[in-house]
Amino acid sequence: MSDGTLITLISLGVTMLFMFGVPVFLVIGYWVIGMSFVLELPLDNIGAALADVFTDGFALLAMPLFILTGDLINRSGIARRLSDFAYSCLGWIRGGLGMASLGACGLFAAISGSNSATTATIGSMLHPEMVKGGYDARFSAATAAAGGTVGIIIPPSIIFIVYGFMMNLPISDLFMAGIIPGVLMVLAMMLVCFLICWRHGWGYLIALSLSRVVKTGIGAWLGFFAIGLVLWGIYTGKFSPTEAAGVTVGFCVVVGFLCLPLHRLINRGRDERPDVSERSYGEMLVVRGFGPVELPSITMRSAQITGILAPLIAVSVVMQQILSVLGAQESITAFVTGMGGYYPTLFTAMAMVFVAGMVLESLPVTIILAPILAPIAASIGVDPIQFAVVFLVGASIGFITPPYGLNLYVASGVTGVPYFRLLRYTVPYLAALITVWLLVALVPELSTALLP
Repeated sequence: MSDGTLITLISLGVTMLFMFGVPVFLVIGYWVIGMSFVLELPLDNIGAALADVFTDGFALLAMPLFILTGDLINRSGIARRLSDFAYSCLGWIRGGLGMASLGACGLFAAISGSNSATTATIGSMLHPEMVKGGYDARFSAATAAAGGTVGIIIPPSIIFIVYGFMMNLPISDLFMAGIIPGVLMVLAMMLVCFLICWRHGWGYLIALSLSRVVKTGIGAWLGFFAIGLVLWGIYTGKFSPTEAAGVTVGFCVVVGFLCLPLHRLINRGRDERPDVSERSYGEMLVVRGFGPVELPSITMRSAQITGILAPLIAVSVVMQQILSVLGAQESITAFVTGMGGYYPTLFTAMAMVFVAGMVLESLPVTIILAPILAPIAASIGVDPIQFAVVFLVGASIGFITPPYGLNLYVASGVTGVPYFRLLRYTVPYLAALITVWLLVALVPELSTALLP
């Protein structure tokens, strides 16, 4: 049997495994092992490549730390305070709670850097509130899924760290480049949310109260401080993105430990009053916090997520190497550059990212396609930082694009709404995100304006 036939059979076999729900890490792993046998590559090359990814990649240390930051922010109660602030600012508008959910996703993304953590945290907190507030349950779940897409665009971003590591680009510059596109994504989705809710009459309105906005703003001060700490440290060069992740984790741990006894003292052992207007300013200054006993369980949850992502990065790197041996890079390069011209080449590269994002998670998409498409973009004059943002905005859209759509699965899991019932209300959000994506591709200044 020829090598070409074996490669085709192995590729079809792992495709079937993927369709039957086998985890992506195992699917890619099986393909890598099968290809190694066919191409007569030594299997110890796989082990060496897996080890090199993490021993040589200091920047990747930021990934588990930012994942841990998201869990600490959630458990301490800071995430709830950020969502309260967003609702106070937007609750007077039709669809205000849905828009607040999207705003909270943007604020949470500015600390955690993860799309799935953003969807899970905001979805579990605000989905019940939206349903009680008169929103359709399917729309509420779809909103949480769509809002999570900014988790990898608004800095700090786990996927920007991986991209910078793969392409040898300054991660701090990538973080700065993601701010304006991330904000535009949130605003575009808010507009969609408003139009849908206005059409259907969903949501109860609350009066716009300056005192409520100020009170919830005070209550969210720790979240704002954490966001400012990360961006200030990276932008001024005080610490690297990896060090920023460590500083943020330390900050969250200290806040959690200090706030727990203060919260119990101020509230006299009672649970926090649900109505913000009934709380004093003293109560708003202190979040729920957590104790040393809870820290191992929080860390374990973060470790479980890291244990899923880290091997996926490693096997994707090996897959990219094998694709290079097979000549895939030359074939793709010839196809994309054969389009001719700046815009046809750029849009063809974007289309490839979009299609890949429909069936793969953003990490393997980035590791496999970025080393192929980024040099092509650079050859036609696209700024490397701008193309990184274009590439990753396209990858983020894949989070709500069937058949994979990771955020759709996460939102379905935390809200209890079946996966296929979410799809109807993701279409308007997809249209808004694709519009922003095209703007980012056509207007380089949206990505480069904040660069030093």
